[in-house]
Amino acid sequence: MGRGLLYNGAGKMAKKLRVALLFGGRSAEHDVSITSAAAIYTHLDKSRFDITCVYANRQGGWRTVETPQAPAEVLRQGEFTSFLPWAPQNRGDRFEADIFFPVLHGPFGEDGTIQGLFEMAGVAYVGAPVLASAAGMDKAVAKTLFQSRGLPVGHFDVVLEQDWRADPETLLRTVREAYAPPFFIKPANLGSSVGISRVRIPAEIEDAFETAFRYDRKILVEEGISGREIECSVLGNDKPRASLPGEVIPSREFYDYRDKYLEGKTRFRIPAELPVPLTDEIRRLAVEAFKAVDGCGMARVDFFVQEGTERIILNEINTIPGFTDISMYPKLWEASGLGFAALLEELIELGLERYANRKRDVEWT
Repeated sequence: MGRGLLYNGAGKMAKKLRVALLFGGRSAEHDVSITSAAAIYTHLDKSRFDITCVYANRQGGWRTVETPQAPAEVLRQGEFTSFLPWAPQNRGDRFEADIFFPVLHGPFGEDGTIQGLFEMAGVAYVGAPVLASAAGMDKAVAKTLFQSRGLPVGHFDVVLEQDWRADPETLLRTVREAYAPPFFIKPANLGSSVGISRVRIPAEIEDAFETAFRYDRKILVEEGISGREIECSVLGNDKPRASLPGEVIPSREFYDYRDKYLEGKTRFRIPAELPVPLTDEIRRLAVEAFKAVDGCGMARVDFFVQEGTERIILNEINTIPGFTDISMYPKLWEASGLGFAALLEELIELGLERYANRKRDVEWT
């Protein structure tokens, strides 16, 4: 980008930009959100940005805090405000911001809900708008959009909880006939591998359904693909670009929540060792997936490269990817020549650019 939104004609910062960093939230990815926010807070240039940290607890209450790096018991202390923390009528914390930076992973943060509040309040924010957020969060909807654009996705089925409760035996039989182990069962609207099961034998199907339905009323059954796990970062608004892809090498059977955030044994190969044509195609498909959901700002797109055939299979898109010290999104951009601090600055510029170009306030004649 031209850096014109944050800088004056002499290339100097016009003023300190006020950034509200939102984190925590009501989803099962609450703790991951805090860790991501702590990394962002560390890397945001304090000489260029005034940062207000806004913590949302698991009940949906809001309060400003000194830093996301504070101990959990400190974050939970104090008076929390309901609904819009920036609304003048609130008797709780009040603050002003030029742009809001949500780092709320999962439902109630990555799914278009907080983005809808931003739109209602008429404020600038980082990342995807309502539609792209909602579509990216719902893996069933995202896969349908990918298919409509002719992108390569694996075989999958969607199961609703009411259908499972009404006739589990028929669904168990259908899944046993349609999917050869190992395959996956997971919630449609969650991330960080929460609620996902790798089904190795038919006897595990029922428990996998129950686990997934703890988190969502709609779940996916997906074919198991033997191959390499590849991730690619996307950055931009109407002219997005893709980073070099990286490879995730799990220490467990698959890259689950424990492997991602607790044990820290996963290895990463950045950039991934792939033939140039394969690398180019993954980057192209990542941008196409971003466009399929009408993305803005950022996204991480996940792929499989099938063993033996090198067939590329698009798995999912994450519109608020992790920003922890081990997260692929910033690591891939660093490997592509864009450091963490510069990445955050560009994301803020993209949010301001989108806000400046909005059409919502045009009067009808």
